[in-house]
Amino acid sequence: MSFNSTEGLGSQPISKLLIQQAVPASIGILVMSLNILIDTIFVGQWIGSNAIAAINVVLPVSFFIAALGMSIGVGGASIISRALGEGMHSKAERTFANQITLTLVLTVFVVFFGLLFVDQIIPIFGGKGSLFSLAKTYYVIVLYGVPVLAFCMMSNAAIRAEGKPKNAMYAMLLPSVSNLVFDYIFIRVFDWGMMGAAWATTLSYCVCASYIIYFFLSKKSVLRPKLVAFILDSKLVKEISSLGSVTLARQAMVSITVLLVNNILFSFGGESSIAVYAILSRMLMFATFPIFGITQGFLPIAGYNYGAKNWKRVRQVINISIGYASVLATVVLLFILFFADQIPYLFSNDLVVNDQTPAALKYVFAALPIVGIQLIGAAYFQAVGKAMPALLLTLCRQGLIFIPLLYLLSNYYGVNGVWFAFPVSDLISTLVTSYFLNRAIKKELIV
Repeated sequence: MSFNSTEGLGSQPISKLLIQQAVPASIGILVMSLNILIDTIFVGQWIGSNAIAAINVVLPVSFFIAALGMSIGVGGASIISRALGEGMHSKAERTFANQITLTLVLTVFVVFFGLLFVDQIIPIFGGKGSLFSLAKTYYVIVLYGVPVLAFCMMSNAAIRAEGKPKNAMYAMLLPSVSNLVFDYIFIRVFDWGMMGAAWATTLSYCVCASYIIYFFLSKKSVLRPKLVAFILDSKLVKEISSLGSVTLARQAMVSITVLLVNNILFSFGGESSIAVYAILSRMLMFATFPIFGITQGFLPIAGYNYGAKNWKRVRQVINISIGYASVLATVVLLFILFFADQIPYLFSNDLVVNDQTPAALKYVFAALPIVGIQLIGAAYFQAVGKAMPALLLTLCRQGLIFIPLLYLLSNYYGVNGVWFAFPVSDLISTLVTSYFLNRAIKKELIV
């Protein structure tokens, strides 16, 4: 069995290696983001702007449950990368097996309660008035497939951890393409409306899972755990949970943030303001794809070289990753600013929504070029196994700074205050992250 792709994390030039790792990740995230954008366009044009708002109500709930898998995947991936860097292949396999067991047990348990309290959950997240019935239809169907999505997210991180970014990219491409095909068939051809959009999403998760299962059962993967490895190991579970708590806390905070934003916007501007926020959310996914791609590429390189105690290479990957992320984010920001007036018309024919969206886009995306510093900084602590700093830095941007600003600014400026809170929180959290990252580099990565 060859381990060349894994060992290359510690020997190839950093710039070349980061491109090899980040480009497939960026393409995968880009296609996934475009899929969500086009999916939203289909829903907006074929069902209506209220359907866009209804999906935005549901996504935080389903994504939080799926984030259980993502957090287990990222937490385990950190262990896998360092274990492979230290030559401990059996530990890497046991970690992966424990990830699978943990993901399926937790997500099925949480989905059960998510379905049990559906009528109480949807209004809490802003699914009120005319949005409730649309949101409930989408919520119930999508939630059935969320454990499958969680498995896909967990496995994708494990594939990257063993140095196979192209296969991880394929796992993201397949559901993105299949979702659009299913959308056309179920919404446009069968005229299933909201139910069609939900089934398209759920079946696309199954397509992704099918490819991932094929990957791990074939000889493409170096992670081939024995059956006994699937029995939960308390020590491994604790380490996975500790490191994965960063990702889970981030997604939990995102879900809480969406809950708060939806309710504040509903109180000021009703369903149309939530529809604007839904469009902004989709554009955020699209706009940040290069930054998240670089962050995904950064994690296995930093983790492997930290495990191998190659401090110089860890320093290099931090600096190069931040540089690439900042340049690419600036390019994306210029694109957003240039087409701000045209973008809303892709999603909706609602004149109220289209009138409010351009200014909101400009406010929300204003600090995009510096976001890479915050994401790479938090990812460094996660990659090297320092869960608490990574958790605190992540929470700074997603909640500890953003939520107080959200209430403060919305009280003074209404709906615009909600949009102002985004760039201001990005600026403050980036300054905080820069301080702690520089301190860690000087203290830990002594060359």
